[in-house]
This record gives sequence, C-alpha cells and structure tokens, in this order.
Amino acid sequence: MITAPLTRRAAGAALLLSAGWLLAACGPAISAAPRTKTVTVTVHPSSPAASVPSGGSQTPTSRPSQATPVASIAPKAAPPCPSRYLSAKIGPSQAAAGSVYTNIDFTNISNITCTLYGYPGVVLAGGRPVSPIGLSAAEDSGTRRQLVTVAPGAVASALLRIVQAANFPSLRCHPAKATYLQIIPPNQTTPIFLSYPATACAARINIMTIEVVKPGPGTS
Repeated sequence: MITAPLTRRAAGAALLLSAGWLLAACGPAISAAPRTKTVTVTVHPSSPAASVPSGGSQTPTSRPSQATPVASIAPKAAPPCPSRYLSAKIGPSQAAAGSVYTNIDFTNISNITCTLYGYPGVVLAGGRPVSPIGLSAAEDSGTRRQLVTVAPGAVASALLRIVQAANFPSLRCHPAKATYLQIIPPNQTTPIFLSYPATACAARINIMTIEVVKPGPGTS
C-alpha cells in the first residue's frame, strides 16, 4: 500500500520530467560555435627587388661618373705689327695693258713676332713737304683677308696695281709728279715712304688698287 506523500512526490517528478521534454522539443537548437584562431599579418610597402650576388652581401651599384668638360685655350694671336717693326721695299713688278703691277714687301725688322691683317693704305706722294697726291688705292674686294703672322726676319707682301695716268685726258687727270709711295701698314697710322717716281692724277680719279697682305714675298 502506497502512502499519500510518496504518491505526491512521484507525481511532481513526473510533471518536471514532462516539462523538460516539452522545452527540448519546442526551443531552438543551440550548437557550439567552433573556436577560431586570430592571425596578425603585417604588410610592408613594396619596393623594387634588388638582386644580391649569391654568397655575398648586397653592395650599392655605383653610377658612371660624368666627365668634366675641359675648356681648350686657343693660342693667343701675336699683336699687330707697328710701322716701326717693319721695313718696306718694292718687290717684283711687271707692266700689262696700261697698268703696272708692283709687289710691296714688308719685312719684320724687330725681334718680336707680330701680325698683319687686311689692306695696307697706299697713295702716291710728292712735293715739298711730301704730301699725298690724288686718291688712295682702292681695296680689291676679290681678295680675302687673312691673318698673317710675321716672325722676326719674315716677309709678307701685298700686290699694288697702278693704272698709267697717261690713259686719262689731262683735263680729267690733272697729272702731277710723284716721288714716293706713302704706305701705311694694316691697322696702323704711321706711314712708311718708299722712293717711287711716277705720274699721278691730282684729280679725284682712282688709278690704284691694292690687295690684302699675304704671307711671303711678292712674286712677279
């Protein structure tokens, strides 16, 4: 025979068991989340890869050195020849077609090398005191200027053409007796006088033409 208290305990246990089954049947299923492992990744800025020789440490590659330009210094030209450094003389001459071609030779009588460049000034001269007669020789544009270096004792020359005054009417020429050639070296102001008897034209008629100074003595 079962007593009343035991019967009540059994009934309460049965109710609890029934409630647990109901909760298990109606509640959401809970699954255990898998455990994850956190990994920290450090990212470095990318840079060009440098090749390192095997078996050695990396050494910086040296850039080719740039050559420093060297200024070349041209030899300095000798100074112009002053008139006092020069003597002048009449070189080979010849006549042709009413004209006379005369070479004027310049000799460096100093002990210093100097230069001549361009045309000498030439005019017929005479009278007392000696003075120019007529026009100076015109420059022959067909000859090209060149720098002529004249060492001590060396010679340079220029070719002078003189048209005979007799080729012109007297009223146009106004003939006059000349006794000298007045010669001024290129780029100078002091004249050199050479004895040269000739007939000049006192009128403004150009009867002379001069070429540039060239190296060496004049030739016929």
